[in-house]
Amino acid sequence: MQNKGFVKVFAVLLTLVCVFYLSFSFVTRHYTNKAKEFAKGDVKVEQDYLDSLSNEKVWLGNYTLKQCREMEISLGLDLKGGMNVILEVSVPDVIKALADNKPDEAFNKALAEAAKQATTSQDDVITLFIKEYHKVAPGAKLSELFATQQLKDKVNQKSSDAEVEKVLREEVKAAVTNSYNVLRTRIDRFGVVQPNIQSLEDKMGRIMVELPGIKEPERVRKLLQGSANLEFWETYNAKEVAPYLQAADSKLRAVLAHEATVNDTVAAVDSTALAAAEATPDKAVSAADSLAAALKGGEKKQQASSADLEQLKKEHPLLAILSVNPNGGPVVGYANYKDTATVNSYLAMKEVAAELPKDLRLKWGVSPFEYDPKGQTFELYAIKSTERNGKAPLEGDVVTDAKDDYDQYGKPSVSMSMNSDGARRWALLTKQNINKSIAIVLDNYVYSAPNVSNEITGGNSQITGHFTPEQAKDLANVLKSGKMPAPAHIVQEDIVGPSLGQESINAGIFSFVVALILLMIYMCSMYGFIPGMIANGALVLNFFFTLGILSSFQAALTMSGIAGMVLSLGMAVDANVLIYERTKEELRSGKGVKKALADGYSNAFSAIFDSNLTSIITGIILFYFGTGPIRGFATTLIIGILCSFFTAVFMTRLVYEHFMSKDKLLNLTFTSPISKKMLVNTHFDFMGGNKKWLTITGVILLICIGSLVTRGLSQSIDFTGGRNFKVQFENPIEPEQVRELISNKFGDANVSVISIGTDKKTVRISTNYRIQDEGNNVDSEIESYLYEALKPMLTQNITLATFIDRDNHTGGSIISSQKVGPSIADDIKTSAIWSVVFALVAIGLYILIRFRNIAYSAGSVAALTSDTLMILGAYSLCWGWMPFSLEIDQTFIGAILTAIGYSINDKVVIFDRVREFFGLYPKRNVKQLFDDSLNTTLARTINTSLSTLIVLLCIFILGGDSIRSFAFAMILGVVIGTLSSLFIASPIAYMMLKNKKGSAPATTTEE
Repeated sequence: MQNKGFVKVFAVLLTLVCVFYLSFSFVTRHYTNKAKEFAKGDVKVEQDYLDSLSNEKVWLGNYTLKQCREMEISLGLDLKGGMNVILEVSVPDVIKALADNKPDEAFNKALAEAAKQATTSQDDVITLFIKEYHKVAPGAKLSELFATQQLKDKVNQKSSDAEVEKVLREEVKAAVTNSYNVLRTRIDRFGVVQPNIQSLEDKMGRIMVELPGIKEPERVRKLLQGSANLEFWETYNAKEVAPYLQAADSKLRAVLAHEATVNDTVAAVDSTALAAAEATPDKAVSAADSLAAALKGGEKKQQASSADLEQLKKEHPLLAILSVNPNGGPVVGYANYKDTATVNSYLAMKEVAAELPKDLRLKWGVSPFEYDPKGQTFELYAIKSTERNGKAPLEGDVVTDAKDDYDQYGKPSVSMSMNSDGARRWALLTKQNINKSIAIVLDNYVYSAPNVSNEITGGNSQITGHFTPEQAKDLANVLKSGKMPAPAHIVQEDIVGPSLGQESINAGIFSFVVALILLMIYMCSMYGFIPGMIANGALVLNFFFTLGILSSFQAALTMSGIAGMVLSLGMAVDANVLIYERTKEELRSGKGVKKALADGYSNAFSAIFDSNLTSIITGIILFYFGTGPIRGFATTLIIGILCSFFTAVFMTRLVYEHFMSKDKLLNLTFTSPISKKMLVNTHFDFMGGNKKWLTITGVILLICIGSLVTRGLSQSIDFTGGRNFKVQFENPIEPEQVRELISNKFGDANVSVISIGTDKKTVRISTNYRIQDEGNNVDSEIESYLYEALKPMLTQNITLATFIDRDNHTGGSIISSQKVGPSIADDIKTSAIWSVVFALVAIGLYILIRFRNIAYSAGSVAALTSDTLMILGAYSLCWGWMPFSLEIDQTFIGAILTAIGYSINDKVVIFDRVREFFGLYPKRNVKQLFDDSLNTTLARTINTSLSTLIVLLCIFILGGDSIRSFAFAMILGVVIGTLSSLFIASPIAYMMLKNKKGSAPATTTEE
């Protein structure tokens, strides 16, 4: 072998690099175990222990524990638990801001229609907006809308539509980048270990965020989706507003009196709250004190009769649900959280709004009233709009820093500093509002409304309010992050509980170990103990190198990644099988072991190179079109293939040459008693029945296509949009019972329920209920509805908080959930189709270039297309009959592409042998050449398929529910791909070449 020195040096260096990067994982594990031992089960103590060592140098005298944790090979969300979300920045809001919020009717109509179409269209919002604007305003120029003060240096009245569109795209991209930076800053300060955030460049406005170990998904949703439009507002005094609210209440009574029905959603309130609502400004005890005493149980509650309540609703429809504060301050009233929407709808009525001052803005507090132990009462603040443009006098872009702190009373607070411009304006604002309150408003919610005692200069302030430590920390994070240019909404979400992640780890490791052991036994039983163990050594090195390279990338190891690693081991054996089978041929021709082995490696090289490269092509396509776990699988698979190529082709050859240079191992036969006469000197007439094989294939394809047309496929929410909830119960249940309960609660929405696992205690619930609704609280509301629907099947003491706790596995709870919005579902479906098409085209082109004959390319593409249709057809025929899910999702598409990459390996090996025989035996007829090629490679074809099937069966049986459908698709792909190599690809290539033997490609020699 040439370049032995280079191979040795490269192997040593690669080993050292892998050892170096993997060492961080061992160091981190050591200190984590010490922390667990010290904490004795207390999670907070454990985290405090690790935090105390965070900046201590613990490895090689140079690396701190924090650095070690950053460089270790981390676990993905499906193994560690946590949240994976894809957020979409509101492009329509950015466009509206760029147009300076113009009230132009055509502009707003076109933008609203574009936003609506964007949920199902492949075009982006800008393209859709321009099309719609030209429809509603023919002949109008975009420059009329966007020649604003903000864009004065980029757009003027003479700018063409194309120039304006270019500017819009640049500005939207800048807004998304800004949002990305804001999100990254928030997440960095949120305290999550090893978060991952990346902008999805191929999709306008989309950002992917992975947060391992998160146990408070609702808190994270609020943090990520907050627009961070921080504002500082002047306020009214409640005494000033009280008469207006009473007038508004009277006007509302008159308006509702003329309506046919009275709104039945108005909630009843106790007599104490009603008394507070009607209290006069001169009352000695404030409404807040009265309400607080009532909430604490200090006053006896009296229940009004139904008739009294109905009468009260008619007389005071607003004040019956809004308890007025008559004693001053920025808080004008209190309401139960259930009634806040009703209060908002009443105050938004034109007739009611007309009774209020034009500069009054009413906004709710972000946190419940501090004296309500149930956390159900919220405060309503009176904001005064003093600017002519209706905007806040000071906004959040002037904030330079903020941190959570404690005030002089020991309550959580936030310290804030501003830039010079902000400090100047803040000083003026505080000077004008001495002895008044200034409201700190974020996303239209009041976080605090501190009273100004004196002018604040220098720009340093302390924000106080009804904060918990967590809320103070969140507010500080948002303030430090600056001003987000547009709201971001979650369009896809996955939440996995930590315990479920541990189950996946156990299943993944067990399947990996069993697959590795079985592969080792298989190689020894087929090729003898020594050749088998040398190949097994290459497998172990392959695994070591793959894990080390992944660690150097700081990649997260997912269940899909483990599957890719296990599968790459099965495919790694392929190279060893090719070499050994070729060496056996050379030995049978009478060559000595040294010569036979050298020729075996040399002659097998081109087939190994081509088959590995085609697999890498499909892996790259899979990585490009996939997201999240699919990219993890593709990354692991590509690295595994590259490592297997190096270990199988070069490392094993070094071992053989080392021993044979010392005249050892000269009696090797590369056979065993089992395989000695297996598939030797076969003479099957493959091409004699080519028409029969193609006819049978045609019939099978017609059945598959017929099923696809009539039965279709069971599409997951990846393609349809919706939500998945995996719920575990205390006792075995029937899916149909669950479906009936949920259907009653979710109305006409689609609901499907399937059983997961063998104990019948876990189900997966899929529904498209309210999937179009992008409200921030929708996810929580649906979880609440699900809880109410499933209450009859839960243990009696299970509360909503327990039910939605992903780490609770007793009494009945959600253990994982997933959400895919309609727009991203449409994108996934389109990407899936294109990824398969690109894979087929790319492989076809490569085969055409490599073999320089259209016959090989046509045969390969036809066979691969047939493989794909047959796998789809099998899923269509079998879904609903199998004891596991056969839904079409991103993982299934990954399996299809992997199967395509694997299937082409067989074709490449066969066609490589055909090409070789064309050069060696130019006088043979084409039929004999093809039959000889198929017969001489048959042992390799069968052995590689069996070795890969061993691995896939391990994944299928032992790898857990989450990966079972993937393994099933791959098993189908290996079986169908092997058969298509013999009975589709080869016959088609033969039929195209049999009359053109003279144009056959020349033989090539590769080392």
